[in-house]
Amino acid sequence: MTFQRVIQSLSLGIFLLALWRAPHALLGAWPADGSLRMDPMILLGTVVAGRKLAPFLWITGCILLLCMLLGRFFCAYLCPLGATIDGCDHFLRRQHDRSSPSPSLSCTGLRHLKYQLLIFILGAGILGVSFVFVAAPMALATRLYGLIIYPGLYFLADLGLTTLRPAADQLNLTAIAYAVVKAPRYDLQWLTFSMSLALLAGGVWTPRFWCRNLCPSGALLALFSRRPIVRRTVSQDCSNCGLCARKCPMGAIGMETEDAKSINPFRVNHAECIVCLTCVRVCPTHAVSFRAGKQSGIEKIGRQTPTISLDRRRVLGAGVSGSVAAILTLTGLKAPSSAAGPGNPVHPAVIRPPGAIPEKNFLARCVRCDACMQACPTNTLQPLGWQAGLSALYSPVVKPRRGPCAPDCTACGDVCPTGSLRPLHPEEKLKAKVGTARIFRQKCLAWEFDKKCLICDEVCPFDAIEFRKLPDMHIAVPFVNEKKCFGCGYCEYHCPVQAVPAIVVEPMQALRLSGGSYRTAAREMGYTLETKPKAGTSTDDIGPQDLPLFQLDEKGLPPGFTE
Repeated sequence: MTFQRVIQSLSLGIFLLALWRAPHALLGAWPADGSLRMDPMILLGTVVAGRKLAPFLWITGCILLLCMLLGRFFCAYLCPLGATIDGCDHFLRRQHDRSSPSPSLSCTGLRHLKYQLLIFILGAGILGVSFVFVAAPMALATRLYGLIIYPGLYFLADLGLTTLRPAADQLNLTAIAYAVVKAPRYDLQWLTFSMSLALLAGGVWTPRFWCRNLCPSGALLALFSRRPIVRRTVSQDCSNCGLCARKCPMGAIGMETEDAKSINPFRVNHAECIVCLTCVRVCPTHAVSFRAGKQSGIEKIGRQTPTISLDRRRVLGAGVSGSVAAILTLTGLKAPSSAAGPGNPVHPAVIRPPGAIPEKNFLARCVRCDACMQACPTNTLQPLGWQAGLSALYSPVVKPRRGPCAPDCTACGDVCPTGSLRPLHPEEKLKAKVGTARIFRQKCLAWEFDKKCLICDEVCPFDAIEFRKLPDMHIAVPFVNEKKCFGCGYCEYHCPVQAVPAIVVEPMQALRLSGGSYRTAAREMGYTLETKPKAGTSTDDIGPQDLPLFQLDEKGLPPGFTE
């Protein structure tokens, strides 16, 4: 295995390990969102659309400075999407006839598309609409592995255990007989899979099709890599066989201009070179090397770095197109407004995770990497579809029917790379109200069918369900104390009523702050958000991790029961 493959594999392994461990624990010095912070497109989208400097500015800044020294190394060594594309390209082009014209020389006329896509995203970002999620490589890689690959592996593991369980019972292998693998489920699977498949299928035409022609992060890195200090050097020992040009995965060798037909191994487009060292390994005369300083043997050939094929018309067209797309999005009926009130409805499905900043700023800063969904241990965070319009596509929402939001969990804010979800201390998290539960009386077993049911009260961690005996009712019926309700969704998740449950959580009275203390804001709003103890637990030993069964009355009986 080559040096480049070793570093690339280690980077991909760290990325996958951090993504896998996100629901359980962080990796110490390497945070779960460490790889996401290195993507320059995520930084640029956060700064331009979110109107705020990202806390990881120094990380991306170091990457860009290193590109000025080493060239566009990030794509070949650190990018997990690049590693995935390389692996797919290996299988897609394994049967390629090596004697045919090089695939590296095909599709060269499309390189300008990545710059146009970059300018399109910036044009929309200037007006406060973030389309970073469409093309940021780290966000795409996180969605591919977090929402497609990992759930599939969990499903296969569970299927394997189910198949082996009868034999394990016969052999008394209790570790297998009682082992359970719970596979997470996510919405928009077909859309996510189709987008990922289209991205990877470009290898049918040419290696690294996405990286060459469409990746906006690659375009940004290319602008900083046009004249690196460490450059490709070709000595006079070159036999002009053209093997380096045919094997270059980026098609960076052999063309003075983008539309050149002849192969000249002395020519190299540094903006496209990813320093993978393929040309060094395949050169039969060992004439190729990478080193700093003046490069002997090529000065007589002339200028080495071609001009980027992007004229003024393309730049203006891409920028105006991005601005028009942003205006159409912002003037849509489902677009969020900065001020609540009449005419600014909130879709009931848009229940944001705890710590989410106000909606308009949230959508501007969220890059839809979906790391929060992978980190969520209860699988309640799901990608939003078209219910709130294009601007909210793939953004995270709480779906209590899939799982409740655990009061002691802060994983989603810990892994968010842009601050659209604020990292919260557990005590602050308890005050970050996400919504309020509402009872559908016509479906409730107690209200409608006159049957005793205490499930919503038993599972509520905040003691927000109160049972009252009304004069015209035979049994006590539930009410929601809105001041105590956090919106965690335990009641909705456990409600035994099929289809639409009898109690649902809506984003009503959600507490969303750009800064400041949630405890102070909750106190000013009159909220009393406190978890209740388990039955028989001393109040001196209560912690946020203590989830109750139910609160007994002064006679030691559950709500709704009499002696």
